[in-house]
Amino acid sequence: MRILLVEDEKPLADWLVKALGQNDFVVDWIDDGRLVMNQLAATRYDAMILDLGLPGLGGHEVLARLRDADSRVPVLVLTARDSLMERVSTLHEGADDFLAKPFELQELEARLVALIRRSRGRDQPRFACGPLVYDAASKLFTLDREPLALSPREHAVLRTLIQHSGEPLSKQEILERLFSDEQDVRPEAVEVLVHRLRRRIESGKVRITTLRGLGYVLEAA
Repeated sequence: MRILLVEDEKPLADWLVKALGQNDFVVDWIDDGRLVMNQLAATRYDAMILDLGLPGLGGHEVLARLRDADSRVPVLVLTARDSLMERVSTLHEGADDFLAKPFELQELEARLVALIRRSRGRDQPRFACGPLVYDAASKLFTLDREPLALSPREHAVLRTLIQHSGEPLSKQEILERLFSDEQDVRPEAVEVLVHRLRRRIESGKVRITTLRGLGYVLEAA
């Protein structure tokens, strides 16, 4: 899952990038609200973490611009401003969730997963495509209710595909969600991993389809 972190407190941002990166998130960090729209135009994100007290353009103004532009990226506001009026006004302005500082990392991760799940029309704490199921809490795949054994990289690619099931992802988009800290990973690596995954899930009830010019899509057969 690729996250845009908009936070001007560098120690907190550095910690979040590292901590979330150890738990299946790829995080890009910017520290100025004026950079948000260009960043969203350049990269496709699954969710945004937004501070309110930003330099250049504050969080409230960022929210207004996002919704004026009809941006559908889920936004979790993370701020030290924890009054009832602040929470209510922020949600009315278009935020999808609100978490006050200080916070627990586990809660932030759970809220991000829930936001992304809801944004894709899923209410259950899992992602499914036909008989293939990924449980976000246990981080385990099952196929036809049986555990699916995968290498770490196979797991990462399949997790990305099931989180976007029915939606094509290019090799570059898959790489951007998984390997931002591995500069030597090339798009050809995705081809190899997809080939392996096809053999792992060849039950006839779920498949990874190649769409020419678009990428790969996970779909129920």
